[in-house]
Amino acid sequence: MVQHRFLLVTFPAQGHINPSLQFAKHLVRTTGAHVTYVTSLSAHRRIGNGSTPHGLTYSLFSDGYDNGFTVGDDDDHYMSELKRRGAQAITDLIVSSAKEGRPYTCLIYTILLPWAAVAARELHLPSVLVWIQPATVFDIYYYYFSGRKDLIRSSTSTTHTNGALCSIELPGLPLSLASRDLPSFMVDSNPYGFALPLFEEQFELLERETKPIILVNTFDALEPEALKAIDKYNLIGIGPLVPSAFLDGKDPSDKSFRGDHFQKSEDSSYIEWLNSRPEGSVVYVSFGSISVLSKPQMEEIAKGLLDSRRPFLWVIREKEESNGQDKEVKKEEEKLSCREELEELGKIVPWCSQVEVLSSPSLGCFVTHCGWNSSLESLVSGVPVVAFPQWTDQGTNAKLIEDTWKIGVRVTPNDEGIVVGEELKRCLELVMGSGEIGEELRRNAKKWKGLAREAVSEGGSSDRNLKAFLDQIE
Repeated sequence: MVQHRFLLVTFPAQGHINPSLQFAKHLVRTTGAHVTYVTSLSAHRRIGNGSTPHGLTYSLFSDGYDNGFTVGDDDDHYMSELKRRGAQAITDLIVSSAKEGRPYTCLIYTILLPWAAVAARELHLPSVLVWIQPATVFDIYYYYFSGRKDLIRSSTSTTHTNGALCSIELPGLPLSLASRDLPSFMVDSNPYGFALPLFEEQFELLERETKPIILVNTFDALEPEALKAIDKYNLIGIGPLVPSAFLDGKDPSDKSFRGDHFQKSEDSSYIEWLNSRPEGSVVYVSFGSISVLSKPQMEEIAKGLLDSRRPFLWVIREKEESNGQDKEVKKEEEKLSCREELEELGKIVPWCSQVEVLSSPSLGCFVTHCGWNSSLESLVSGVPVVAFPQWTDQGTNAKLIEDTWKIGVRVTPNDEGIVVGEELKRCLELVMGSGEIGEELRRNAKKWKGLAREAVSEGGSSDRNLKAFLDQIE
């Protein structure tokens, strides 16, 4: 069997690093491949110091933002520098490895990095995209850039006579999509102008290939139609990309993604606190590594948690300010009005090991922004959710969670875009209550937990798909 040498390039954000690093570890562990993992200096500095499997090495480059990209930095300049410096870095790696007689077999890259595939093509190295969002989202982007852009965009503004927004149906997808179910980069209110052109460039590159392979962080049973909806692509599910200790158990030491971009708290008392709570009683609240909620929204979440009277673990990230004095003033301004009352009922932490929390028997519900990593982690753990999407693919993920997999309920914001405390309380009662809806959600969550484990087990769909992929590139 050929010993593959992969160059794996990832966008330097937590939501990209976690699944791609997990995939790198999986390739090394299951195939004996060597993987050179490429990302920026700033991202690597935030990766934990856990054990690195033999066969996985890091190659780092400066993207010009070695202290990290922060609020106020220029998006376009950052993306331009990332592209220029990153393309040069991987070009140098490919050339030097070939000269040393250790050429790479294939370049693997995550979304938002089409330039990585361009660099590989110029050096005649095969490249494969790892799609770290659902296959359904891939399909929606494909249709958007393949003649249905006007249809999709018009659905976000056109209303029926009864005032309800129009919805659209796309070939091969068993979903009727309203505006709120679409990736947010497609709607008129999207403030991130750099993103959509990168997705468009990605699909233009794929159009030049014949039946290209796209490795998707999903599994066959989860998205059977979406994986087969578009004939010209070979979408194959190789997920869920979750640490082995919480999924297949093949590597009990693999307990962390290691890609968390926030200083890990030395305080692990939240685990003891969780373990002291009754089974299925705790609400876990976290909005990921990027989403920033407004002060009014935070206050409403606090109100909903207090009114529900259920113990909770809430992750509230600490914000970094430019100087100490401003930081203290800002902290005081942002302090929740009912913080003391909240801490009597639950626990507030700046960071936690999410997969560890979700695997706790005391967890009864996950209030989540529906980032794809978080969505898969809850599914793998069998924890039902209150879907609270914010941006990018999260609206689509929430749609799948509520209507397709039926493992959660979705909040409805008011006219100002705020989810009020009463609405959060309503959703918590539905998910955690003893009624028919709660019972069905818990039953479905347990079912999907089992199916996820089946997919990655020996001979499971994701296991077979990965081996077939390796055979194709030999």
